Amino acid sequence: MGASLSNLTERSGSGTGGPGLGDIPESCVACVFLYLTPPEICNLARLNRAFRGAASSDSVWEAKLPPNYQDLLQKISPDAALQNLSKKDIFALLSRRILFDDATKEVWLDRVTGGVCISISAKCMSITGIEDRRYWSWIPTEESSFLICRFHVVAYLQQIWWFEVDGGVKLQFPAGAYCLLVRLHLGKFSKRLGRRVSNFEHTHGWDIKPVKFELSTSDGQQAICECCLDEPEKDDSFGNLRRGSWIEYEVGEFIVNNSDVETEIRFSMKQIDCTHSKGGLCVDSVSIIPSNLRERRKKL
Repeated sequence: MGASLSNLTERSGSGTGGPGLGDIPESCVACVFLYLTPPEICNLARLNRAFRGAASSDSVWEAKLPPNYQDLLQKISPDAALQNLSKKDIFALLSRRILFDDATKEVWLDRVTGGVCISISAKCMSITGIEDRRYWSWIPTEESSFLICRFHVVAYLQQIWWFEVDGGVKLQFPAGAYCLLVRLHLGKFSKRLGRRVSNFEHTHGWDIKPVKFELSTSDGQQAICECCLDEPEKDDSFGNLRRGSWIEYEVGEFIVNNSDVETEIRFSMKQIDCTHSKGGLCVDSVSIIPSNLRERRKKL
């Protein structure tokens, strides 16, 4: 099949062979590319010169960029030099995870859908008692994957009576549905003999009362959910045990209707029942991603 495709690509209208892919005008190829995903465009760009030319067209890649890409470039760097990049290079730049706001937030585009995603580090949140080393400490982590943020540090709670974490972000989101996820880990993790291990010495109190998660937006949308974090007998939606695994807790969804204005999102997590202490919890980050991307993650 590969040889047949190669032959079809190389044929031209002259000679005995009939017309081939090389005879399709670049403008027509560009029109087709408007309906394909970025990975599909990059794969087809290897076929011939017309496909390569269409795959570099600004009109093709501007259609893949979100309407707020100029705002994202400004947040990453106010330097006007980025504005002079080709649309393909801008998409390539934004599809990498890029830190901003003193490396406490990162933004990226999903490489398939072009959807805008953002993560907020625990360093950027207001955490009750974070200054007191008796309760909280910052621990480094070198873990990374497309599901784990790359801030390289997480907040570890040893023990506290009043657990409260608040934060927020303001961004010009493209219109659509988004979900907010909180990434937590029961137990303190470390490496031993090159393997990842979890220590649950301080893990307690999360099975007595649920943690309350909340989100609100500047246009009045709200979502609330409650969850007991320590339920060893229950797996999460990916089949992982709650203890010793990073779990993304879905707080809720919100809708952006107007992509021309900034939307402010506030979020919090609380367990303020002071009848018992709780501890042994790592707080990594909060992520906001398009809802359709969340569904795709679940399927994967």
